[in-house]
Amino acid sequence: MDRAEKREFVAELNKVFESTGSVVVAHYSGLTVAQMTELRSRMRAVGGTVKVAKNRLAKIALQGTKSEGIQSLFQGQTLIAYADDPVAAPKVAKEFAKANDKLVILGGAMGSTVLDAEGVKALASLPSLDELRAKLVGMIQTPATRIAQVVNAPAGQLARVFGAYARKDEAA
Repeated sequence: MDRAEKREFVAELNKVFESTGSVVVAHYSGLTVAQMTELRSRMRAVGGTVKVAKNRLAKIALQGTKSEGIQSLFQGQTLIAYADDPVAAPKVAKEFAKANDKLVILGGAMGSTVLDAEGVKALASLPSLDELRAKLVGMIQTPATRIAQVVNAPAGQLARVFGAYARKDEAA
């Protein structure tokens, strides 16, 4: 990498650390190319990205950002996984680490909050933004259907009463 590429890489990482919902830092030593490709495709499927981080450049990119507290995690062969949805990157990283013991989650950041490995795993257990939206819509729609049932109930009861009188008259 020449100086211009390094400057560009640092600027790009700086934007990532400033704007994403969450960042996961992990060691990837021993992962094959196929496994890395699988991790990248899984992350891409949820709108996230995986990048191998040059530690020195990542530490420079972290300076002045809200995620500055995770500088100590950048030692050894590290990668960063990030997504706009704060739960997406930790969830994919946790699932992948469960199947591949060579991916070791070190920690991460969600905004200015520094997370250790357990914090990342706890964040991964939360529902995603899409799941929360679906639950919220379901909760909003449920009262509307109940109101419709209550409003329609008296008309249904009247129809049953009229039907009963009609059958009674027919039988007589």
